Amino acid sequence: MVHMPTVNSAATPDRGSGMEHLEAYRAAGGGKHRANKPIEARAGGRRLLIAAAVLLSAAFANTESKAQSGPFAPLAGSWSGGGTVTLDDGSTERIRCRAKYTPIGPTMEMSLTCASDAYKFNLGANLRAEGSAITGSWSEASRNISGSLEGRGSGGNYELLVSAAGFNANLAMRTSGTKQTVSLRADSQFRGANISLSR
Repeated sequence: MVHMPTVNSAATPDRGSGMEHLEAYRAAGGGKHRANKPIEARAGGRRLLIAAAVLLSAAFANTESKAQSGPFAPLAGSWSGGGTVTLDDGSTERIRCRAKYTPIGPTMEMSLTCASDAYKFNLGANLRAEGSAITGSWSEASRNISGSLEGRGSGGNYELLVSAAGFNANLAMRTSGTKQTVSLRADSQFRGANISLSR
């Protein structure tokens, strides 16, 4: 009778079990790679957002610096206040006023709106400075008139002649820090206005 050697099942490697461990390891490794891709994508997205924010901030700062460094820089912003207007019959009325100045480099857009209980004017203008010489155009919306302007000045202080068909007026602006006075003298429509503004 032939005796077969006894095989120790505990010492014999289980090929099936080893293959399962290898596949599990590979799957775990693959899972790590797959998990890293969304993380990298999110990091890349954050970098793009940061870069875009930096570019926008630089563009805004560049525009702001141009506005602040131009010849009309002392006027930049919104102003409010009041004063009096003298009508063509010699009567006067108290008026409330708002002004907005938007300078960009050597140019500026401005609006000045004043009103009382019975009177209103809405003056808009575009100005350009070349040295101390000022030129531009203006319009008055409530009366639908427009024309040209010219004069001289700098640093927020200007003497301007405002002209249109059948209308001429002298406009003087004086600015000191956060205070401004506007004086308007006309030869028709109304005689003039004296306005004090602050911001």
